[in-house]
Amino acid sequence: MHKIFETEQQHLTETFEKLTEIEQALQDQLARILNDVAEDKDVMRDELGLDSQSDIHVETMAEYEAINRIIDMYNITADVTTERLHRAQLLLKQPYFAKVSLQFKPGSQPKDIYIGNAGMTDDDYRHFIVDWRSPIAEVYYNQENGRTSYEANGREISCDLILRRQFDIDRDRLNNYFDTTVAIQDALLLASLAKERSSKLTAITATIQKEQNRVIRHEDVPVLLVSGIAGSGKTSVLLQRIAYLFYRQRENLKPEDVFLITPNPVFQSYIENVLPEMGESNPSSITYDSLMEKLGLGSRSLGGDIDAASLDAIDEKLPHFKLKPGDFCDIRIDNEPVITAAQAQGAWNKLKHLDCGTHRSSLVIDDLQVRLAQRIKRLSHAEKYQDMLADLSEEEQLACFGEHIFTGDMEDKELVEYTEKLLRWRYKGIEDEIEKGSWLRIDAIGMRLLDKQTLSAVEWLYLKLALVGGGNRHARYVMIDEVQDYTTAQLMCLARYFNNAHFLLLGDENQAIKEHSTTFEEIRQLFTHLRGHIEQCDLMTSYRSSPEITKLFTSLLDSHTRVQVSSVQRPGIDPVIIECKNTDEYERRLRELVDETASENCLAAVIAPDARRMNQLEHQLENTNVIVPAHGDAMPEKGVLLLDIALAKGLEFDQVIVPDVQNQTYPDARLAKNRLYTAISRATQKVTLIANGPLTKLLEAAELTDA
Repeated sequence: MHKIFETEQQHLTETFEKLTEIEQALQDQLARILNDVAEDKDVMRDELGLDSQSDIHVETMAEYEAINRIIDMYNITADVTTERLHRAQLLLKQPYFAKVSLQFKPGSQPKDIYIGNAGMTDDDYRHFIVDWRSPIAEVYYNQENGRTSYEANGREISCDLILRRQFDIDRDRLNNYFDTTVAIQDALLLASLAKERSSKLTAITATIQKEQNRVIRHEDVPVLLVSGIAGSGKTSVLLQRIAYLFYRQRENLKPEDVFLITPNPVFQSYIENVLPEMGESNPSSITYDSLMEKLGLGSRSLGGDIDAASLDAIDEKLPHFKLKPGDFCDIRIDNEPVITAAQAQGAWNKLKHLDCGTHRSSLVIDDLQVRLAQRIKRLSHAEKYQDMLADLSEEEQLACFGEHIFTGDMEDKELVEYTEKLLRWRYKGIEDEIEKGSWLRIDAIGMRLLDKQTLSAVEWLYLKLALVGGGNRHARYVMIDEVQDYTTAQLMCLARYFNNAHFLLLGDENQAIKEHSTTFEEIRQLFTHLRGHIEQCDLMTSYRSSPEITKLFTSLLDSHTRVQVSSVQRPGIDPVIIECKNTDEYERRLRELVDETASENCLAAVIAPDARRMNQLEHQLENTNVIVPAHGDAMPEKGVLLLDIALAKGLEFDQVIVPDVQNQTYPDARLAKNRLYTAISRATQKVTLIANGPLTKLLEAAELTDA
């Protein structure tokens, strides 16, 4: 073993030196590029020798185009160099975390493959570190020695996995190594889980387990549903999946093509470091509420109580629905009607042979855009609008024309041309409003169609999409975490808004904490109907909580699910149960608990069952060491937070205090059981349940003892 350690340390030292040399060479190369850019700019400026009075000839324009091509080449070279430099700097923190020895032909010398968070080649373009997302690295995550295979460039490559070795490395120092074949006894995994918990989620690249890898490397399908128990690494798997997709589609998948819909802003802060740690940029991250606000629907009910039947009624009734004069409206600028309601209605009525829907609307949009273009042509000859040219500020001239103008020297034809440009610039917003269908009164149509007095955000948006179209057509992937907290109607609306995207849906049906939330069976039926197919993966191993805490929250599950769950953590502290005789004793013990926990130098949470009870607890815990985070705050490294269950979703804490664990707060009902399961499962090391009276009967099967 000592000899192996020395050999691996020597290899690490050589690799680190090679990375250091690469980093220095890339920094020098980048400095040379920037210096060359500066020098070439000076040369080109001198050679052109233009001043503001010079006429720009065809030859001059050609020279400008040549300069632009040179600048583009510099930019491309700089981007490639910067990206490789970033990978080198990332690897210098930990050059690699694993090694596999593969034998491709019987009797041949096994080939050693070192796997890291990114890949790196030497001067001969040989990979001396392989990216964890590369096809060959899959044999490491399959965790099975012996005959195996992986797929690369459409071919299945067979080999024998002779050795699977994991490393604990800090820069150029090898701390330890482990040879392992069985995930449940993974020494590196246990060492990683034993590390002090951070206020930020960290990447699990080195310790991805087989069931997690199945999700991360799953083939690209229209919809993938991941059902995982609390603490099974769903969020980490989600982020690794995004990193994997970026790697496999590096040429054509950009961060702005991927949308991550998270439960709340605290959660967004919690995960913000994971992808950058793997050398990738974060995708667009939004909450459902913020998406509705961005679409101008934040003042409406967000549709948490809307039944899917309401949206089904839109699909059923809309094709044959008749629009009335009051369903159309003007599109105005500065109170000037540019497109009138009568024009919109006239364009609509010309297409009576078509159903009421997106095809008919698209033809009306084309008609109105032509009308707008004709209006601009007509008005460009009007003296009123030509006079506007002289009133433009220098900033407005640059914004509109890209240059400064002087109308006094213009001939009539040129004056018309510039006025037309001005009007196109002025009416640019009108073009967008026509495209968005702002010539329709969606509320008036929807209230009559559904026989309602008001429309929720989800009904308004769904009707708008069904009638006019739109949505985000450019999104390639949409990832929804905590999917069990959405209603079927909300998911229908998101599926239509991101109509061209593939969906990854992650959640735990037992953590559905809101009224009217969908079931996984309803999710399967919905997306099978909308996308034609849905595939599902299950994650049944708990990596977060100790076996004692895992046993406690799984006691709330049905017996069939309970027997499938396991925890890989080492044994820890038994749950603490406190049953108080009266309210005075309850409040005193709760306050003592908060201050005792705050003194233990850990991150903990008091998790209330809802926002109303959280507000009450805030008053009860005045003058204690509890922290009430403001909206959007990141989690601190240490301290005791007061959160409601909705804010605590997806987060984890060293210790959790669950107040009010009596029958009145947690009766024998689905939502109460799910809220209790969710609160308990936020804890990694210790959980304390405190009740004002006898403990809820939901925990009778947990075999608990009082503190």
